[in-house]
Amino acid sequence: MDDPKKAKPFADDVTQKLSSKLSDLATKEKEAEVEKKATALGLSYINLDKFPISQEALKLISEEQAEALQTICFLFTGEEIRLASLNPNNPQVSNLAKELGDIHHARVKVYMISENSLTIAAKIYDKIPTIIHLEGINITEEALAKFDEKLTNFDSLQNLVKETSLTEAINLVIAAGLKFLASDIHIETEENDVKVRFRIDGALYNALAMPKEASEKIGSRIKLLAGLKLNTGNKPQDGRFSITLTNDKVDVRVSIIPSAYGESIVMRILRASGAGLQFDELGLKGKAYNDLSKQMTKPNGMLIATGPTGSGKTTTLYAILNKLNRPETKIITLEDPIEYKLAGIIQSQVESKSSTDNKSENEKNTRYTFARGLRAILRQDPDIVMVGEIRDLETADVAINAALTGHLMLSSMHTNSAAATIPRLLAMGVQSFLLAPALDAIIGQRLVRRLCPYCKVEDDTIDNATTTEILNTLSSIVPESGHSISDINNLKFFKATGCDKCHNLGYKGRVGIYEIFMMTPEIEKLILGGNVSEYEIEKLAIKNGMITMLQDGLLKALEGLTSVPEVFSKVRD
Repeated sequence: MDDPKKAKPFADDVTQKLSSKLSDLATKEKEAEVEKKATALGLSYINLDKFPISQEALKLISEEQAEALQTICFLFTGEEIRLASLNPNNPQVSNLAKELGDIHHARVKVYMISENSLTIAAKIYDKIPTIIHLEGINITEEALAKFDEKLTNFDSLQNLVKETSLTEAINLVIAAGLKFLASDIHIETEENDVKVRFRIDGALYNALAMPKEASEKIGSRIKLLAGLKLNTGNKPQDGRFSITLTNDKVDVRVSIIPSAYGESIVMRILRASGAGLQFDELGLKGKAYNDLSKQMTKPNGMLIATGPTGSGKTTTLYAILNKLNRPETKIITLEDPIEYKLAGIIQSQVESKSSTDNKSENEKNTRYTFARGLRAILRQDPDIVMVGEIRDLETADVAINAALTGHLMLSSMHTNSAAATIPRLLAMGVQSFLLAPALDAIIGQRLVRRLCPYCKVEDDTIDNATTTEILNTLSSIVPESGHSISDINNLKFFKATGCDKCHNLGYKGRVGIYEIFMMTPEIEKLILGGNVSEYEIEKLAIKNGMITMLQDGLLKALEGLTSVPEVFSKVRD
């Protein structure tokens, strides 16, 4: 005989689903009635259920006024205002529409809505505190100093979060991100809880977990800070806010996407002080340093930094610009987005495709792209131009022609090696007879974590196969590279252990590993001949003394700057 205890939950579940379907059906019928009534009165109708209402729009009408007039502002673009009302023909609603139009110099349109829509929209007011600092949040140096004493590792962060309110908890998570020098804070809603992870020196670490029921409030709090739409949970959103410290300013870029159990939030932390990296601190040595330094002094030509996302290309280009930044030199950059502000340099930001989603076709067709921006920049009489990234043939052609007509052109691309950049440009459609004389140098790079100097120890775990691979890689370094290894049969490497200084991570900070490809007459001839392969180009570059990224990484491991596993995890032949 069936167990009645098991049958009851099943029956309850069926009843609940049936009740929900009947409720949805009744709501649809009411919406249909309101829509029919609006049509009969010659009015526009809208259903605000799941409509993305921005807080900027909602705040045009106070909660008290919205309740009195049964009217909501659900859209505000700067040029257009849209109101939704239970009774659009109410003279007071008409007066409100005229008043808002006059104040904001905008077109105003009023829609009829149902009581259900009004209730849904009105609930958003509850998520907005009385005073909202949309410019940023205030985390003082004193607050960070207080956290400094208590935040020693991720366990201490977990304990502190349990003792604070939700608003304070978000501030604490951000402060911890700053304390641990995280580049990104990931807040991920999962089935049973909300996970917070920090990306530190390129690696992700689990920092803490919060209750699943806090998910919506966490999202609302961050959306408020970033100026995003509070009632949108099924579409991606991007925003930003700033944190002003005594000796630094931090920009926080927010990305939110829907996921299976809620929303995934990533906050990218950009410190203004991060732009201060100097060229000599990049980690370039020997022939690579000398070759690149020589190229940078040329009045024209093209220099490209290449590597995957997160390999430090922008940091390298900024360090070069810092080195070249002099009063007698005009430097203009074109970026998407501008990550750091550089004094004495004109920085221009292109328009992303998403920023023109609500614009007319004509406005979309005249979007401020890399190619259009670059043409405009060249009319500004620059000496040095940096284009954030070459993504298409149009941008590549304009950049190459600029390099051939007296400008030093800097840019970046996504390729796996320096040598792979040339076949990629040719595949885009760039003419070989223009590329060969324009291109002077390519920087292939990755970022590897630095071993903590306080707790690193000699690595005795490297097996014979790995040792043989390292020997073969380093022994193939040609004398022309300017590098030599005194005792190749007695190599000594180090590994991470962990201590209080590095928060028990074993690593602290990152250093670049590079390969600097320089154009030579032999390689130029190869390009002009057509059918260029990455392998042939790299072979010639190595013959002329280029140290590969793998070799550079292993040389830095020999110096004790990083570990062999860290190098192999980023690049391997």
